Amino acid sequence: MRIHVVSDVHGRTDALPAAADGADALVCLGDLILFVDYEDHEQGIFPELFGRDNAERLIALRTARRFDEARDFSRGLWASLDGEAWPHIERAVDRQYAELFTAMPTPAYLTYGNVDVPRMWGPHLRDGHHVLDGETTEIGGLRFGFVGGGLRTEYRTPYEVDDDVYAAKVAALGDVDVLCSHIPPAVPDLLYDTVARRFERGSEAILDAIHRTQPRYVLFGHVHQPLARRTRIGRTECVNVGHFRARGVPYALTL
Repeated sequence: MRIHVVSDVHGRTDALPAAADGADALVCLGDLILFVDYEDHEQGIFPELFGRDNAERLIALRTARRFDEARDFSRGLWASLDGEAWPHIERAVDRQYAELFTAMPTPAYLTYGNVDVPRMWGPHLRDGHHVLDGETTEIGGLRFGFVGGGLRTEYRTPYEVDDDVYAAKVAALGDVDVLCSHIPPAVPDLLYDTVARRFERGSEAILDAIHRTQPRYVLFGHVHQPLARRTRIGRTECVNVGHFRARGVPYALTL
């Protein structure tokens, strides 16, 4: 059984159709939407609406961790649009989802990333797209568990949840052979982004589940340029499957 795994797609519709080539199934760990690209400041919803210069300003403030200033700056830009900000965002997100789910191969097993908007997935799903969050399924005779979204941060991305809500989703999985999540377990080397030069938030609940249940694999994304792409905890192999937007190729798991 060969499974291809992607995460942090961020609008990479050109490479997505081939992501399952040679595989029995595709697993997608979320972050389909591209709001702003920290590498190419002309790409994403924010620069489409407000231009490259404003995107660069927002990125500079966030990178400097001046979050209050970043929010004030973006709030002023959103106020310059007709009406409320959300309808403009929603239309752009809906367009991206339409393109992404058309490009998404089948069969595919998907969970949400922290920048995804779960309620907007439904109309775009096709036969063979299986969405799981705090749920399990069997793939190739093995039990896969999926936990979507992220934990609360200063970035206030759309699908962040409280620690206890996230922990309940992890607990609902029970024992699994492969645990799939968007965010990593709370292991410092897996959380540090060497380009952004910051720690992302990881899950203590996933780390606890690893120690208790020892799944064969824990697969995740979220950290685009991690200090360590993999580590072993007991018998569990923990793997960052890679930044699909940048690499355009999936991680291959042979079972």
